[in-house]
Amino acid sequence: MKSIITLISAAFFIQCSAQQISADSVIMRRNQLNKNNAIILASWAGANIVQGSLAATNSKGSNKYFWNMNAYFNAVNLAVSGYGLYAVKKEMTRKLSDSENYRKQNTIEKILLLNTGLDAAYIMGGLYLNERGKRLANEKTEGYGSSLILQGGFLLVFDLIQYFEHRNNGKNLQKFNFQFTPTGAGIAYLL
Repeated sequence: MKSIITLISAAFFIQCSAQQISADSVIMRRNQLNKNNAIILASWAGANIVQGSLAATNSKGSNKYFWNMNAYFNAVNLAVSGYGLYAVKKEMTRKLSDSENYRKQNTIEKILLLNTGLDAAYIMGGLYLNERGKRLANEKTEGYGSSLILQGGFLLVFDLIQYFEHRNNGKNLQKFNFQFTPTGAGIAYLL
């Protein structure tokens, strides 16, 4: 009887260890994805700020405003990517429980879906401004609209790719979505 209890206990602890390794790998992959995506966004932003600043000085009409808006828009993207890199660095030092890990994974997926909606709004706003600028012969409005279409389009594709990367990573948590833990009153089943 003791050997059966020992065997069951060993299997239980092996399962818990395998679960922790899997959960840790999901955390590491999520942090790596966030770091890579922040670097990509920072690169895009930096290139747009430099290109937009230089091209705006050599352009006229709606093109000047297109390049200006690219630089302005990406100053915000650069700040967002900087914060993202800071958050990843901070996150790498924390140890997460399984429930915290699960919540973090769901949160990043929801944020990325929300961002895709905002990106679509940028594109729609850009289309509106571009059309309005052409109709009213307002070069500034037309140029800003064209820039919003480009920036929103990039961010839409970028956020969708991120969402699917994170979603695939999060599916690994569903394989290991429970754990038993000892409590003062016995063993508890946690999600």
